[in-house]
Amino acid sequence: MTPQIVDLIVIAAIGLNFVALGVSRARTVIHAVALQGLLLGILPLFVHPHLGLRGALLAVGTIIIKGIVIPRLLFRALREVTLQREVRPLVGFIASLLLGAVVTGLAVMFSYTLPLAREHAEQLLVPASLATILCGLLLMTTRLKAVLQVLGYLMLENGIFMFGLLLLEAMPFLVEVGVLLDLFTGVFVMGIIMFHINRAFDSVSTEHLARLKD
Repeated sequence: MTPQIVDLIVIAAIGLNFVALGVSRARTVIHAVALQGLLLGILPLFVHPHLGLRGALLAVGTIIIKGIVIPRLLFRALREVTLQREVRPLVGFIASLLLGAVVTGLAVMFSYTLPLAREHAEQLLVPASLATILCGLLLMTTRLKAVLQVLGYLMLENGIFMFGLLLLEAMPFLVEVGVLLDLFTGVFVMGIIMFHINRAFDSVSTEHLARLKD
């Protein structure tokens, strides 16, 4: 492992969490989450450089799915629904940044209580993964537009992916591929939901779902 490079990558990933929480433009949030996916794609090459072809395949697959395919699908969804920005989130953008800072601090504190191997305890990978999971959950629950909720789901999965890198040597390759396929399937299903919300209500705000009756 090359600790300095890994720490730089995860610090950049944490910074992108705050970009996603602090801006209203959906395109900017997509760019932030896509860049985070690209950074996570190269992370296995530095966390486990000895994996060779296996690590390279995982990196390529992650970059293609997280950094290229899914962002392109979301940009296409934006063009279809003509969504530009989140206007009235449940929690304001400044408050979201403050909450993001709080959960990031809590993630760092909690990571010190975990019984980690020494080489993992000295790195920022665990606190960064927990912080990204919590920031993704925050984005999902405080935004009303379905596209931004999808992006919160992607950010949450990015955090899970980072944590999973600690177990990469013990995980079968099929499990790794299965995680990426689950992510792709989840975004595909959410895209269908966004399409039907927009067709029924001429908007992608999930507030309209409260009108539905059994």
